[in-house]
Amino acid sequence: MSLLLHRAERKRRTFVSIFLPILLFFLFAPTLPCRAQIETAGFPVTQLDESARIAALGGRSPALKSEDVGSFYSNPALLSADMDRTLSFSYLNHIGSLNAGWISSAYSLDSLTTLAAGFRYLSFGTIDRADEFGRKDGTFDASDLSLSVGASRAGFRDFRYGANIHLMLSSIDGMHASALSADAGVFYEWPDARATLGASIHHAGLVLSSFGERGDTIPFDLRLGFTKRLAHMPLLISLTAYRLHKLEGGPEESAALSSILYHLILGGEFEFSPSFQIRFGYNHRRHDELKMKSRLDFAGFSTGFGLRLSRVAIDYAFNSWSSLGGLHRFTVRTSL
Repeated sequence: MSLLLHRAERKRRTFVSIFLPILLFFLFAPTLPCRAQIETAGFPVTQLDESARIAALGGRSPALKSEDVGSFYSNPALLSADMDRTLSFSYLNHIGSLNAGWISSAYSLDSLTTLAAGFRYLSFGTIDRADEFGRKDGTFDASDLSLSVGASRAGFRDFRYGANIHLMLSSIDGMHASALSADAGVFYEWPDARATLGASIHHAGLVLSSFGERGDTIPFDLRLGFTKRLAHMPLLISLTAYRLHKLEGGPEESAALSSILYHLILGGEFEFSPSFQIRFGYNHRRHDELKMKSRLDFAGFSTGFGLRLSRVAIDYAFNSWSSLGGLHRFTVRTSL
């Protein structure tokens, strides 16, 4: 009898320790400052997928276990001792003259605590300056920068929690805006079930300065993710729910299924060997907002691969933007 009571108490503690923090995320996140939609918020560098692997799987997964230190942008709880003294660099060739880059590194204090630091930039290239009549008058530059530090700590068994702090800076033709924000996340892994669960809050903070009299906003987001590696097939399934703090659904008069899909991202990864993977993903919101063709429009679809060569790992992702073209991302990871 005492053994049964002990097991029941252990299960109760497991539930409280793992799922209560996630539940609190959903209860209190709506009270945080998050008036603007992600797509219309300022500081766009923070809205880009930070690695080729995550981009190939559709983006924004807080539950995708990885050896890439750059994943701490998706969920600070993903930091682990496996990332100790590793370096990750990503480059994005965006539409037009836009390009972006990320560099991140991690250091483990001990087997429980891991720290990370990262730098992100987004360049809009050189833009023609013109008056209200369209007369050109030279050029100007615009860019976004973000400096980040993060930390995670292992709890009991396979549970982790973590937090990030970001300093964000934007500049356009001599004008500047800045903001300070924080992320928080939890992550749990079931090794026997080959499954993971993650939840994260992103960019809860305040704007320090805005462009002119216009009030800028921070791209707040609340995410929940789940991954499952199939038992009899070399396939990892990833499901991500995002923008859960603002469940407004899709366009007016859209079907119920379309409204639900507006908050979901589906991805998959075939692992042919530890050195080679093929990935795919689908983001319905991105598809609906970018599609330009009445038929067979691949906007919102993504694909890519991962390749490991000795101590260096290379990831590539392609995200379709319909007739506008596509985004190409590369990530290179190595140990120091």
